[in-house]
Amino acid sequence: MLVESFVLEPTPDYPLFIVAKRYWVPEFNKHAENPAAQTLIVLHSTSFHKETWEPTLTDLFEMASQPRPKATIREAWAIDCPNHGEAGERNRKTLKGPGFEHFSCEKYAQAVHRFLSAGLIGGAGVDFRKRNLVGIGHSLGANAMLLLQSIQPTFKFSSLVIVDPMVSVEGPQHLLELREKLVKRARKRTKCWPTLDEAVQDYNDPRRHGAKWDPRVRDLFVRHGLYWSEKIANYRICCTREQEVAMYMDEEGPIKPVETLDRICHSVPVHLILGAIPDLIPAHVHEALINPKSGRRFASIVKLNVGHLVPQEAPTQLASHILMALSANPPDYPTCRL
Repeated sequence: MLVESFVLEPTPDYPLFIVAKRYWVPEFNKHAENPAAQTLIVLHSTSFHKETWEPTLTDLFEMASQPRPKATIREAWAIDCPNHGEAGERNRKTLKGPGFEHFSCEKYAQAVHRFLSAGLIGGAGVDFRKRNLVGIGHSLGANAMLLLQSIQPTFKFSSLVIVDPMVSVEGPQHLLELREKLVKRARKRTKCWPTLDEAVQDYNDPRRHGAKWDPRVRDLFVRHGLYWSEKIANYRICCTREQEVAMYMDEEGPIKPVETLDRICHSVPVHLILGAIPDLIPAHVHEALINPKSGRRFASIVKLNVGHLVPQEAPTQLASHILMALSANPPDYPTCRL
């Protein structure tokens, strides 16, 4: 898989770096002039980074490169939330200033919109408005992808693949216990490592959640999710403890994306992929989301036998279902876009 990095520089009206990577394989070059070829926009979850998606994309691209492929992919773009990963490291000093103590899902969506809007001159050298866009997001990234659909001027997405979104259609109180648990865990986080080898050993420890991740995801987390702190002469997680807490404390984060979902699901195909094991999100929250009596419409619903961290635990399985979503015939939706 080929990779190209892009950095959108800060400006006086937007003082944060926005960092993205473009992914493709040589077999996709033949699709460059095909307006129907799909450009995937991929967003990650809280405390992770854009490279988390690389194992899923690697497997997806391999599947899509087989003879007589089911989907025509041009490329994928993974974009960091500005307080995570490489972007979080670049923005470290700025994020300590006023105005960034309450980062949110919506701010991630705004950063993505800014990157896509930069166009041919200041950004990636791509006019994304001329692309056949497919949005893919997990957890925080799923919420941000939904919110992106409402930011003006809107980008037209031909479909969305939403992976275990951190939403509660019946109100935020149903995720309150989870939020308190995540905030408590983040505030206690003091982990740091003198060497990357020690970080690898730690994340391979069977007692840690990371032991359940695909080995490729663990390796990528150590390579891209940590930074060297001169202050303490140790490696630390790029998303600071304070910024992680801020993301969990985002009160509108679990409910505002539902408003967008309810509005667009009748005009844009939304494929929903859930983790069936309720290790974080309670089962009744998922059931409320997919309740047919709600009037909410999904192009497809899949439950995988994993927990909330679907891209981390089951990237190959996830890639297979994303491919099915990309190759699905569009449902009979109205042609108008609200």
